[in-house]
Amino acid sequence: MKDRDIEVLNKILDHASKILDYSSTCKSYVEFADSGIIVDACVFNIMQIGELAKSELSDETKQQIKAIPWNNIYGMRNRIVHGYSYVDMKIIWETICDNIPELKKEITETLSQL
Repeated sequence: MKDRDIEVLNKILDHASKILDYSSTCKSYVEFADSGIIVDACVFNIMQIGELAKSELSDETKQQIKAIPWNNIYGMRNRIVHGYSYVDMKIIWETICDNIPELKKEITETLSQL
C-alpha cells in the first residue's frame, strides 16, 4: 500500500472518530436531530470521508479493502452536498450508529496489518 493511501486512511479514521465522539452524547435519533451543532459536525465529517474515499484513495487500496462499500460512501457525500435540505437525518443517524463504527474497525484492522 502506498504511503499516500496510508495517510488518507488515517484521515478517514480521524473523521470517523470525530463523528463518533461528537454523537456520543446522543442516545437517540431525537436527541441527535435536536442538536444542530452535532448534526452539522457529523454531516461535515461524513462529507469529508466521502470526498477522501472518492478523490484521494487509490483504486488499488479500495480493492484491497473490499469490506468497505466505497461507492456508497461517496454516494452519501453526493446526497449531502447536492441536496442537503433533502437529506433524511434518520439515514445520517443510522449511518453514524451502524456504519461508522464498522468503517473505523475495518480501517483500523487494515492499518494494523501494515
